[in-house]
This record gives sequence, C-alpha cells and structure tokens, in this order.
Amino acid sequence: MVATTQVNEFEALRPHLLSVAYRLTGTVADAEDIVQEAWLRWSTQDGVIHDLRAWLTTVVSRLGLDRLRSAAHRRETYTGNWLPEPVVTGFSDAHAADPLTAVVSAEDARFAAMVVLERLTPDQRVSFVLHDGFAVPFAEVADVLGISEASARQLASRARKAVAAAPPPEPDPAHAEVVGRLMAAMAAGDIDTVVSLLHPDVTFTGDSNGKAPTAVQVIHGADKVVRFMMGLARRYGDAFYTANHLALVNGELGAYTTGFPAAEGRREMAPRITAMTVRDGKVVALWDIANPDKFTGSPLRITPAG
Repeated sequence: MVATTQVNEFEALRPHLLSVAYRLTGTVADAEDIVQEAWLRWSTQDGVIHDLRAWLTTVVSRLGLDRLRSAAHRRETYTGNWLPEPVVTGFSDAHAADPLTAVVSAEDARFAAMVVLERLTPDQRVSFVLHDGFAVPFAEVADVLGISEASARQLASRARKAVAAAPPPEPDPAHAEVVGRLMAAMAAGDIDTVVSLLHPDVTFTGDSNGKAPTAVQVIHGADKVVRFMMGLARRYGDAFYTANHLALVNGELGAYTTGFPAAEGRREMAPRITAMTVRDGKVVALWDIANPDKFTGSPLRITPAG
C-alpha cells in the first residue's frame, strides 16, 4: 500500500512535473499520462532517492523525449497545421488550485511560446526547456539525452536563437484590452473595428486535422483573415460570434466557442478555442484550434466572464 506521505510528496510536485511534461510534449493528454507513469515508477521504486524532484524530473523528461520522437511520424499524416493543445481555464478563484493553472503561469508557456517550441527538434526542445525553463544543469540534460554535456549546450544554444527570434509577448493588461475589444466588435458585427484591431501582417492558423472547418493553410494579412472569419460567420450564422466566451488560453485572454447543434438555416458547429498574440496594440496572430482531439486530454475548465 502506498503511504499517505508518499502521495502528498508527489502531489506537491505534480504542478512542476505537469509543467515540464506539457512544455516538452505540447499536449495536456501526454503530459498527464507521463506524470501518471512517473508516479507508478516512483511508487514501485525500491532504492533510496535523495533528491525526489530531480529524480522525477529526469523520469518525466525521458518519457517526454520518447513521446516527442514518436509523435514526429504521426504529425506527417496530420491534415493541415499542427498546433499545441491549449490549456483553457476560467477566471474564478476555484481555478487557482487546478494544477493546469500552474502549468501556464509562466510566460514561456504562453501559446505563442508553445508554437515556437513546436519548430525545434526533439533534442533541442528537451535541452532548452529543461535548462532554460527549469534550471536543470547541462550534465543532467546530457544524461537524459544520452549525449555529451557540450552537445547538450550546443542544442540549447540553437534552440535559444530560434526562440529569441519570436517577438516578446505584450503585457497581460494590454493583451486583454485588445482581445476584449476584438471579441466585442466581432459579436456586434462591427467589421471596421475588427479590421482596425488586426495587425496588417496578422496570421490565422487553423488546426482541425480535417475534423472541423478551419483554415488548412496559414492565412496572411488582415483583409484575408477578415474575409475568412466572415465566411465562417456565414456558414454558422450570428451564433458563431455570440457563442463565444472569454477565457484564459495558456494564461492569456482568448476565447472558447461552445458550439451548438444544427438548426434551421444553421449548421452544427463543434467547440473551438481561439488563442491570440498582441503586438503594438493589435492582434498579430490568431490560432483556431478546432480538432476535438485537442480537447480530450483535460476538461475545458470554463467559467465565462461576467
């Protein structure tokens, strides 16, 4: 029988372990599976562990690396764009104790940052996330990867350059103000205001694996993005906008569309999540996650804004 103290020790580390696993894999489902496997390995471990946090971090990292390498083949057959699985939480105090809230509390777990991590090789991602994200010494990173310490440093350096090329995030209050105005304008059908809040070089990236209507190719430019969004509105009717709830998507204000059944003159619409990045007071990127498989790893913990 597992002792209560052992359970408590593990639960205290769960947010940290989930954070590591999520940033390594980009999916909530994989992160939760990995943390559960780490628990099983520790609960059956006979030897003495002097630094439990370090030991479990290593276990989670190796499991995450395995998942990353095996995922490469699956993504080759994926229809359209592959995006990370978003972490969606609400605004109430009840969400504060949710381990997933801690997972996305840091800026390097913001959705835009997670998208950048998807561009790295598995080894680069592990080296960068562990060392730069969680201060794991390069000697331990090298042990996880089965390479020399010098090689681990080189991998992290390459990853660091790729990540540094991405623009820094807008401060949360500025981000929330712009996103809130955009969502209000969309709900009101105020196209002029919508256009004014989009950066001229805005991109719209959809992810559905062919299971729901969205953009298969990345759409570039405010005019094209608005035309595509208007096309979705025509397909689904006004409810496409009015069914939206504001929510925190990876810790930043975004939206969750609840979906609705088919009705006269209106097609059925599955739920979808929209993450956004704001720069210089305008939305510069929208990510439309409409693949239902990207929602199953964790319940969508939504409390709509009042």
